[in-house]
Amino acid sequence: MTSQELHYLSISEAADLISQKRLSPVELTHAHLTRIEATEPRLNSFITLLAYDALASAQTAEQEIQAGDYRGPLHGIPIGLKDLYYTKGILTTVGSKILRDFVPDYDATVTERFAEAGAVLMGKLQMHEFALGATSVNPHDGPAHNPWDVDSITGGSSGGSGSAVGSGQVMGALGSDTGGSVRIPAGLCGIVGLKPTFGRVSRRGVFPLSFSLDTVGPMTRTARDAALIMNVIAGYDSRDPSSANMPDEDFTAALGQSMSGLRIGIPDEFFYDIIDPEVAEAMCVATGMLGELGATVERVSIPVLNHSLAISSTILIAEAAEVHTENLRDRPQDIGADVRGRLQTGALTSAHDYLKAQRARTEFNNQMAEVMERYDILVAPTSAIGAPKINQTHIEIGGRQENALSLMSRLTRPFNICGFPTATIPSGFTSAGLPIGMQIAGRPFEDATVLQVADAYEQATDWHTRRPPV
Repeated sequence: MTSQELHYLSISEAADLISQKRLSPVELTHAHLTRIEATEPRLNSFITLLAYDALASAQTAEQEIQAGDYRGPLHGIPIGLKDLYYTKGILTTVGSKILRDFVPDYDATVTERFAEAGAVLMGKLQMHEFALGATSVNPHDGPAHNPWDVDSITGGSSGGSGSAVGSGQVMGALGSDTGGSVRIPAGLCGIVGLKPTFGRVSRRGVFPLSFSLDTVGPMTRTARDAALIMNVIAGYDSRDPSSANMPDEDFTAALGQSMSGLRIGIPDEFFYDIIDPEVAEAMCVATGMLGELGATVERVSIPVLNHSLAISSTILIAEAAEVHTENLRDRPQDIGADVRGRLQTGALTSAHDYLKAQRARTEFNNQMAEVMERYDILVAPTSAIGAPKINQTHIEIGGRQENALSLMSRLTRPFNICGFPTATIPSGFTSAGLPIGMQIAGRPFEDATVLQVADAYEQATDWHTRRPPV
């Protein structure tokens, strides 16, 4: 295979070849390093590239596999980590100036699990500073660039993960998702992003943003690849107080099963209030396809969705300000203006307003749970627009000027409030050639059902097979 063919293999395809000893992890890693060298000047996906360490890990993996010690589908697979995952002895900046020299003395739980699976860590990936933003335009590292249009944003805060996976620099990556930070860049970069059920994947060793909203999850080019990563990173962790003590499961088990009998709801409220007509049309076609695949698809009224932004915003910024109390007090000048402004707003949020938002969250979650007694899945657009330009502040929709950056996380936040497992998958392109994503949300701890639906749609379409021009 050529280098280009190698760097656009799916994880499952590469794993099959590696397990049969028809593909060398060293050859695969070299192909991805070549891809990084060719594209990184235009994409700015990485904060720390670990070329030497990656090749050493690939050589170790190759020796182990040749000796008959094959660990599973991630053995020898090049992956990346958003730069808020602790990596022992490796710089972890969280996209900030304040932590520019921070080197953890232990690995995050998910970092440990990747290492145990034999994955090859290519480096630490670009992000919005402190994960508090949806653009990945970083004042300290520069903007991450979208591989479909390098003048456009990747979305955030896991922007480097989105561009690295979408462009073939790595085969999979981890992002973090507090208000959409896995799904936004995955949707805008034309890949799959999964926000698992809250508590399903350990957050130990992941720099926090919001204690009651943070989740971590995979970003890949296929739903099956996301399931393979979930098989490695999911599971109870006694060292993480928020970790859910659930039985282990095979997230690939439901892939390929019929969607007959599944009930899918399309919310009437909120998601289509402000939306580009091209995105709305793509969603109409996509939901129609789900019906053709055997699911029962119908409209559903969920009025409580209209309170999503008020609930999510209040909780997120208040908890983020608490995390950064010392930084705001001692080094505010070293925080980018956009993030500093959000943190200062959070610091001014009263206990009364925070508790009011948490009480509203309880009612929100109760009403969402009632809806999910009737539906297995909810579907919605991931973003109301395609990726805006890096310096673009407004976009016209329906004859009105809308704040482009506010639209980035508008449609993803509801599923953080209730902790539902939610994936975004490619579901079309705008007339400008920018990806459109569709969210698929399921009941808590039914992540496998979300991936089943994502995989079924993926197999019936070709959006995920298209490659960016970068």
